[in-house]
Amino acid sequence: MVAASEFHLPLVPADLLRDGGPGRYVVREVLAARELPPALAAFRAAFRAQGALAVLEHFDCVYSVLHHFRTVGTSVKEDALELMMRVVSHHSNELPAILSDSGLSHADRAAHLNALKMNCYLLTGLMDAFEMETCKSSCLEADPGRKNRKNHAKTSGSLWEEEREPLLRLLTQLLQLDLRQLWRGLAVEEEFVSLMTGSCYRILENPSIGLQRYRVTREAVTHLLAAALVQCDHMFSATLKITQMLQHFEHVAPVFAQAVSLWAKEYGLKSLVGELLREIGQKCPQDLAREASGVKGYATFISELAEQIPALVLSNISVLLPHLDGESYMMRNAILAAMAEVLVQVLNGNQLEEAARGTRGKFLDMLQAHVCDVHSFVRSRVLQLFTRIVQCKALPLTRFQSVVSLAVGRLKDRTVLVVKNAIQLLAAFLSNNPFSSKLSWIHLDEPLKKEVQKLKEMRDRSRPTAAPVIAPEEEWEAMLPEVRAATQQLFQPLQEGEEEEELPLLEVEETVERTVEQITGLLKKLNYKNAARLTQKALCRFQGKEPFVGPGEENEEATILGVLKRLYTGSCPGENSENPAHDNSSDKIEEVVQEEQPQTELIKQEMLVHYLQDAYNFSVKITEALNLISKMMYENSVSVVQEAIEFFVTVSQFGMPQALLGVRRMLPLIWSKEPGIKEAVLNAYRQLYLSPSKDSERAKAQALVHSLSLIMVDASLGTIQCLEEIISEFMQKDEIKPAVTQLLWERFTEKSPCSSLERHATVMLLGMMARGNPEIIGSNLDILATVGLSEKACENYRLPQEVCNVIFKLAGNPKPALENCAPFRLPQNHMLFGCLSETVSKGFAQPSSHWIPFMEAAVTLIYQLAEGAEEICADILHVCSQQALEKLQEADEQKADAGDSPRRVSDGSGSLSTFLLLHLVALVGQVALQQVAYLEVSVSAELRRRRLLKEEKTKKQSDTSTKKQRPQSTGNKTTMEEELGLVGATADDTEAELIRSICETELLDGKHLLSAFVPLVLKICNNPGLYNDSALSAAAALTLGKLCMISSEFCDSHLRLLFTMMEKSTLPDVRSNLIIAAGDLAIRFPNLLEPWTSHLYARLRDPCPSVRQTAGLVMTYLILKDMVKVKGQVSEMATLLIDPEEAIVGVAQNFFGELANKGNAVYNLLPDIISHLSDPNSGIEEESFHTIMRHLFSYITKDKQTESLVEKLCQRFRTASTERQYQDLSYCLALLPVSERGLHKLQDNYDCFADKLQHPAVYNCFQTVLARFRRAGVKPETKALAEDLEQKLSASHNRGLDSTETCQDGSQTPMPAPAKQKPIGSSRRQPLSPANSDNAFVTPPSRILRNHKRAQKRPPRKKAIVTFSSDEENNSEDELLAELREEETPTKTTPITRSSARRRR
Repeated sequence: MVAASEFHLPLVPADLLRDGGPGRYVVREVLAARELPPALAAFRAAFRAQGALAVLEHFDCVYSVLHHFRTVGTSVKEDALELMMRVVSHHSNELPAILSDSGLSHADRAAHLNALKMNCYLLTGLMDAFEMETCKSSCLEADPGRKNRKNHAKTSGSLWEEEREPLLRLLTQLLQLDLRQLWRGLAVEEEFVSLMTGSCYRILENPSIGLQRYRVTREAVTHLLAAALVQCDHMFSATLKITQMLQHFEHVAPVFAQAVSLWAKEYGLKSLVGELLREIGQKCPQDLAREASGVKGYATFISELAEQIPALVLSNISVLLPHLDGESYMMRNAILAAMAEVLVQVLNGNQLEEAARGTRGKFLDMLQAHVCDVHSFVRSRVLQLFTRIVQCKALPLTRFQSVVSLAVGRLKDRTVLVVKNAIQLLAAFLSNNPFSSKLSWIHLDEPLKKEVQKLKEMRDRSRPTAAPVIAPEEEWEAMLPEVRAATQQLFQPLQEGEEEEELPLLEVEETVERTVEQITGLLKKLNYKNAARLTQKALCRFQGKEPFVGPGEENEEATILGVLKRLYTGSCPGENSENPAHDNSSDKIEEVVQEEQPQTELIKQEMLVHYLQDAYNFSVKITEALNLISKMMYENSVSVVQEAIEFFVTVSQFGMPQALLGVRRMLPLIWSKEPGIKEAVLNAYRQLYLSPSKDSERAKAQALVHSLSLIMVDASLGTIQCLEEIISEFMQKDEIKPAVTQLLWERFTEKSPCSSLERHATVMLLGMMARGNPEIIGSNLDILATVGLSEKACENYRLPQEVCNVIFKLAGNPKPALENCAPFRLPQNHMLFGCLSETVSKGFAQPSSHWIPFMEAAVTLIYQLAEGAEEICADILHVCSQQALEKLQEADEQKADAGDSPRRVSDGSGSLSTFLLLHLVALVGQVALQQVAYLEVSVSAELRRRRLLKEEKTKKQSDTSTKKQRPQSTGNKTTMEEELGLVGATADDTEAELIRSICETELLDGKHLLSAFVPLVLKICNNPGLYNDSALSAAAALTLGKLCMISSEFCDSHLRLLFTMMEKSTLPDVRSNLIIAAGDLAIRFPNLLEPWTSHLYARLRDPCPSVRQTAGLVMTYLILKDMVKVKGQVSEMATLLIDPEEAIVGVAQNFFGELANKGNAVYNLLPDIISHLSDPNSGIEEESFHTIMRHLFSYITKDKQTESLVEKLCQRFRTASTERQYQDLSYCLALLPVSERGLHKLQDNYDCFADKLQHPAVYNCFQTVLARFRRAGVKPETKALAEDLEQKLSASHNRGLDSTETCQDGSQTPMPAPAKQKPIGSSRRQPLSPANSDNAFVTPPSRILRNHKRAQKRPPRKKAIVTFSSDEENNSEDELLAELREEETPTKTTPITRSSARRRR
């Protein structure tokens, strides 16, 4: 009865519980869970007895397991799975014999068909249940908040992990049978195929299927689906299922790409590729744009499929091309990536057919077009693809220039990722260029011109000349006299002494054709006599044969001439008529070859010119890219900076002259706070200089020293410092070999010959290496002193100066761990100081421009390393001044004879060479400054060190001796003082007061040596007309500043002189030096310099660019250190943003960039800057104002700041009085990124600016604000607010225009004339001399006194100045005022720890 029922595969398991009609199998009873073990045992027994057909009676048992799968025990599930595996395996082994049995009855066939469907249904059902359980277990494992995850993972997943792959192989084996026999030779029913493949698709839905540990499972699924495709016609269903899964499961795209590739290669299912791509290509682009997950699956599938089977993708790629115009950027990326793979793997090489070349050209056109795609991800991806194409050498040479141009254009892209990939593409072009290893366009220009000229000459020579064509008959007539004469000689008797010429013998076996060729050849060679003789013999040898046929013996001469004519003109009839034609054609071939040879040379020359032209154009484009990329080294993006650095490393290997500039430009990046950038710079210099391609260590050391020396040629001080940091890093990591150090010492001691510049660079390199390893200098100090300070070395004092800088490294890096140890100092009688004193003293009387820098380095070194440095320098000062006095006495004695020299200065009683006075003044200033630094730093530190050692020693003694006898009260008091830190602080104050009193009372009193030179310095400064030498004036001004650093009393009494010189001196170097000196004084004596702050700001408008730049640097330092007042004057720093000098603009940009890092400093100062720059009297043009504001508003990034500024700017409209002020304020509003709250602020303050909207410029700015607000994307309710504001703006604008027209046309009352403004000069630079009267240089009163007087009497304002009512209030708690208030002003002397390196002379 059971066997008679037909089993239909259900759509859902519940269908088997319902009666589907007569003859259909229905589950009679679902067993309870407790009944399942014995039922399975009964099924197992029946299987052993009946085989696979036992399922016909025991189907309900396993179906019940599926029904209760979530509740039954693990053992029951595993038993059911194991049993069904055995049943299906047994049935699979039996089926081949059953299917081949031709006598199989209908009942047996139906029984086996039912059993097959039942067994497969149950087995696949168990597989699906186990797979779902495993997926849930993996999800539980992934949940970090889930407890007992291990217990959940061990339910039944372990068995399933082991059995999944064998089960798939079993189903594959089953499908490989010819199962159609069970369906009476028809196709296997679709439901059965779907049942078998459904488990595969469910397994692939597991997100972890892509892991490496499931590789065998993926392969088993692939082979099972392949069997279904081959045996069961599963193509259509598979296509739909795969496309659906690609849309809903992103992780299956790589799996299916690998599977489809395998099916196409091993199973010949190439049509499936076309079906899948066609199905994807027919998807609606608009739908794909809305479904990002589906698009990602399709895109990954297409790109990975193209990597594995590019030829098949090429044949079907046309169905995907419509998506290139779709909105989905991921689909565009995938299709373009497929094209790139096809170009690399299929359409690569020069042996392509014409059709393939055309396809390649179209693909490259599409790729190039999408370099400028609207989406940045597409632009970036295309540049990556071109990089791969170039690296695989798949880009035709004809496309090089166009693609390089596109890459250079993308360097200006706004997206960081695009710029990064453009740099990578250009680097790939360089590394894989087909032109040359040296790509300097300067070196290519000359060969190109030479070859172009050569090509022109070759073309001129190869132009065809209009030579007349001569027929063979005409040629014969021309040569007939010579031929006749040669023939006649045959019949003349020989003269005495003549011998008959030797002729080739005519053998019997020779043919007529061969003889004809010989005679023709002799005629062409103009050997007429031999040709006639050979013809005579041929007439005898070949009688009667053409062409040797004649009238007879009586006219043998005529016969020979006739034969020769027929042979030459080719008019001989008969059997040999073809031979003359052949000879004639060979003659023509030889002529063609001779003509083609110059033509071939011309083609080669044209190819050479094209090659050089392409190389030149390529080099020019790379040079253009270099200029752009060098500017990217200081971008905010770390990845772009790293790519730029790598690019310059690549460029350097190709000999580009601009590469060295880029290599130098990357040097300051060694100070970057980003570890990645710093490491990139180190790696770049490591590749460029530490890895030369030399064999021996000596050769590598020479290459390294030579390369580093080239960098230091004409290098700035900043470049040298950066290079020193890099080399010290290499030294600390032991990356510089000892051979380099050995070579440097050989060059320094002149054992290895080198030029003076190379020797100078050698000393600098030794100093750089000493920073990383001071032992290099310490162990060779005597050599440095004796060689570096010798008379030969002191010819120009540059080498001794560098030697001093190198030795200075010994004291430059104190170790924190050794804080209580005595500082490194050499005894006063050390030979180094003797050499220095002698060299300085000898050079004092020599007019050398390099003596002063050397002297400064020597004095600094003495104070840093010498014990009793003040005594050594006092001796030097004494010796030099003595020399000056001696020179003065000599000048007085010779005054009557020689007269005054133009290079001498005189005060009426005597004259002295200017350079001697200059040297003396400079020496005094340097000694004074170093003496102050010595006291403030070295002596102070030594006093503290000794005090700490004494306290420590005392403490140890007191702990051991009087521990128990100490009074309780004293102990409590001491302990309290120690806890509060009062003991150390009091001692520090005492030491500082001691140092201060020495500076104030001793250094400049009459007993100290320095005081003797103060009147001289003051006299030079007070008499610029008498001492008019520029170098002397600069040195005297600098020395005055250094002397002011000693004592506050001396400084206070001479500040008026200092600032007068700063304002009125006509020498830019004097003004620059005094600005630097004033900056140092502002740090040391801030209270004394505070009244003179306005004079410091005034130098920002100096007419000399170098002075403005120096003032900008000094003010940047002072403002960032909060040492000067900012409010009311910082607008002077803002005006530097529009300076014509690029370097000064860079200083201003750096200032505001650093200021922006100090919280809300820029925000707090913006109202003050706008107030001053929009003042009609400020002299700032409108376009310049816009430039300044664009830069400053770029620092406003917080929403709260933006909202506050919107409100402040709106309120300012009420007090603005001129149209220019309206425009400036509205332009500032247009620069702000207004948010929703900012729009509310505009709405709330609408009345402030409503009457100003009649001005078109103001109205346009507000329209710009609204347009930017809409582009940012707004909510519906906010959109209504924006529309309402726009209507109000439009209404006010139109109303203002109407009223203006009415007043102009209908009213007799004239419009009020605008207030007359003070004319503004074309330049904001003011002349020096009349800038201030003498009264301006009276010391200003203190701030408190000035504020008190201002409060008593304030004159009325004559003109409206742009001010902000809210400037002085601070509504935000986190806002910081960038202003030095009175209570914050330091009252104590600040120790000086540096001397500026930028002082001018």
